[in-house]
Amino acid sequence: MNAKLLSVILTAAFVSGGVCHARDKEISDSLARELQEVIVTAKQPATKLVGSTFVSTIPGTNLADLGNALDVLAQLPMIRVMDNSVSVIGKNNIEIYIDGHLMRDEDELQKLLSSNLKKVELLMAPGAAYESSTGAVLKITTKRNFVEGLSVTDMFQLQRRRKWSVMDYLGLSYRIGRWELFADGTINRNNSIARGTTTNTLIYNDKETTVGSSQRNSYPTTTGVVKAGFNYTKDNQAFGAYYRYNPERGQFINTGSEWLDSNPVISREIETSVRGHSHLASIYYENTFADRYLLHFDGDYRNSSAKNNVLTSYPDAYNTDVSSHDERNSTLWAGKLYMNFPLWNGDFTVGTQDSYTHTTLDYKMLNPIVEEYIPSSLTDARQTSAAMFASWSRMFGRFSLSGGVRYEYVDYDFKIDGKRDRDVSRRDHLLTPDISLGYSFNEVSQISLSYKMAVVKPPYSQLTGSLSYVGLHEIEGGNPTLHDERMHDVQLFGMWKDFMLQADFTRAIDTYAYIKQLYAAPDLQLLMHPANIDVSAFSIYMVWNRSVHRWTPNITLGMYRQWLELDRTNYGKPIFSYYFANTFSLPHGWMVTANMSGRTQGDMHTNRFGATWFTMDASVGKKCLDKSLTVKLTATDIFNTANNDWTMNTYGVFVNKRQCYYSQGLSLNVIYEFQPRKSKYKGNSASEAEINRL
Repeated sequence: MNAKLLSVILTAAFVSGGVCHARDKEISDSLARELQEVIVTAKQPATKLVGSTFVSTIPGTNLADLGNALDVLAQLPMIRVMDNSVSVIGKNNIEIYIDGHLMRDEDELQKLLSSNLKKVELLMAPGAAYESSTGAVLKITTKRNFVEGLSVTDMFQLQRRRKWSVMDYLGLSYRIGRWELFADGTINRNNSIARGTTTNTLIYNDKETTVGSSQRNSYPTTTGVVKAGFNYTKDNQAFGAYYRYNPERGQFINTGSEWLDSNPVISREIETSVRGHSHLASIYYENTFADRYLLHFDGDYRNSSAKNNVLTSYPDAYNTDVSSHDERNSTLWAGKLYMNFPLWNGDFTVGTQDSYTHTTLDYKMLNPIVEEYIPSSLTDARQTSAAMFASWSRMFGRFSLSGGVRYEYVDYDFKIDGKRDRDVSRRDHLLTPDISLGYSFNEVSQISLSYKMAVVKPPYSQLTGSLSYVGLHEIEGGNPTLHDERMHDVQLFGMWKDFMLQADFTRAIDTYAYIKQLYAAPDLQLLMHPANIDVSAFSIYMVWNRSVHRWTPNITLGMYRQWLELDRTNYGKPIFSYYFANTFSLPHGWMVTANMSGRTQGDMHTNRFGATWFTMDASVGKKCLDKSLTVKLTATDIFNTANNDWTMNTYGVFVNKRQCYYSQGLSLNVIYEFQPRKSKYKGNSASEAEINRL
């Protein structure tokens, strides 16, 4: 594994939130899908349910002075923030928009001050205007600020979790007349360590066999972002563009050991160097004419490249070194055009969304002995997608109704070593409808029921046919035969005064989970890879909160239960969880938070996660210099009680993973803004799902 893969294990191991990163990352030694669960905190009285959308107004509440946008989102219903990543109850593939443009950098929310937020809308049942795989949409609206001239924002973060990490962001914006020019840059030096052991037990050659390994991993990485662009606004027209360059350098160092049954333990060292970069160019155009017709266009071009060199050596044994090299290149062209206008006393949207994706993976195994069972390969995947969508919504007194339909044509072409794989290549015609009905009893009591069908395409990293060397007896790889997931989702939302209820039932056909099984080879080899499964899941969560003077306590109680049987093994142990959040608004601009959580042992897809009965995070912050300067100190996993252990039992192989990621630590954030200004970029993503898959 490399440093990128570790971050997803961390998130998936803490199963109190459905994945909702602006960008999902995939792993190959644990489950990459997160539990459909809710962590809800600090619902302000200004939050209300409109159909299946939660609308929260920020000005005038104690959230306005918390710090940045991440601090605010962590205190809103149905949203969980962990390590600067945002997740939403029971949802994968989350899209986040800031003033109409799609958030493409994970650190954008860190740069946005809470005092600049105006409204946050959480769409729990996105309509046909979004790709069918979109689980939820988070739309953030900021305050409008029309001060001309130069604006400067600088944010510095220092973090200590056994190792030091540092990040600095500098943003410049200049407004003159109808033009806004902006440029910013970010440098991030991150370092983390992890320890763990993996024990595999199986019957091999008619006897019980144990394959084990230990790891002590270090992940020093350096990333940067350079971005520049412009916006122009005149009357009802607006257009803009920007370019972003993102370089990355990383090093993965694993010092550990391997053993087979009672044989002597063998020392092992794995060194991985990561070099990568990406280019992104984005444009948009928007025009409102005849005071009722809104025309909007978005265009994206993205090119990325990543190279990995891996060396596995056994210093105290006679085993030869194992070296490999892989290079991945990806290109995306995407466009989205839609029109919005009133129709039949409602709101109607019609449009098209199209993309072309090309990705290649050149994997070379440099050890001739290992190459006999892990061959070198060149995979080439091309996809052309063309979609049309239409949606309509209307209020009928206290009732709200919305519905839509999306048609998509997909042409997927897959080659291995220049030869087209006819079993994997395919052409699909996809039709996905959605409908939502809500009723408002009064301002503090609402209920909503929605249904959505979705087609979720697996990420390209899991569609590769190449295999990776992990140890003398372990292999990891993708699965080019993975099918697209068909998901049916029924959701019920309710709000009554200080209480909130969320219930969700999903039926997923051909979703994917990770399995471990024997691999055909001359000697004992275990293969970890994704496979299609069918699973049903039900989750229900009850939330209570009420502001008491300067204190806002929040309590969430929840349960997640799935129905999955694989190879005569049942994975149905439910997970119960709680979350108790506290926000204190103190005199002289001081803000304090204290959040506690826990969960029981239970199953999520093919993994059974260990119990974490109690964890606690806390922060203290203050605004000064007329709120231009924000200083905040945060402590995570204060008592070092977070549990990241899991087990898996698939196809006769029982895996017991014990791991520690040292989430206990401190971080210091300092933000200074000179003449803060809101970005007026109105572009959205032309194909966010394809960007995530890349």
